[in-house]
Amino acid sequence: MAEAPELTGAELDAAQKVFGDRLPLAQRYVEHLATSGIERGLIGPREVPRLWARHVLNCAVVQEHIAQDASVADVGSGAGLPGLCLAIARPDLQLTLIEPLERRVIWLTEVVEDLGLDNVTILRSRAEQAVGEVDADYVTARAVSALVGLLDITMPILRGTGQLLALKGRSAAEEITKAQKKLNKYGARDTEIILAGEDLLEEPTTVVRVTL
Repeated sequence: MAEAPELTGAELDAAQKVFGDRLPLAQRYVEHLATSGIERGLIGPREVPRLWARHVLNCAVVQEHIAQDASVADVGSGAGLPGLCLAIARPDLQLTLIEPLERRVIWLTEVVEDLGLDNVTILRSRAEQAVGEVDADYVTARAVSALVGLLDITMPILRGTGQLLALKGRSAAEEITKAQKKLNKYGARDTEIILAGEDLLEEPTTVVRVTL
């Protein structure tokens, strides 16, 4: 069984700033990812050494673009990236993790119970079927779909107001270009590429923010 990677150096500094006194919860979450998360196929074994940098911190820094006391729907939550990272970093937020696969829902439920996170609701559903069931100021998504397809399963959840925060890579600008017709269709007022964790991470997180 894999062991959770140790936090040292710049990663430790970043984690302390992002999670504060809830860092032990984040460490416990990483332990779950490195053990049962791999056993059940939610994370690939090669990802263990970079769980903090590439996954948990990469997701958690997005919290700097989310307002106080907001409600957030995390679409295709999978291993809780970014949903659980945000819930740990920001106890003021109300998170709904939307995930269709039962084995992932079971794992997420176990982790939430073990960490005692009272600001998380888990909904077993496809995103398009969750419309009307979830009230969200923000929708987050990571590694779910290219933006052009992602809009169809996230915009309806916002019901005409709020923001999509889609964690993306280097193809972000190209994805926005390809999705322009859909963005117009859904009445996007503003679409921009923003960075999260610029002063914390060696490689900041690229986010496509769509504002309705």
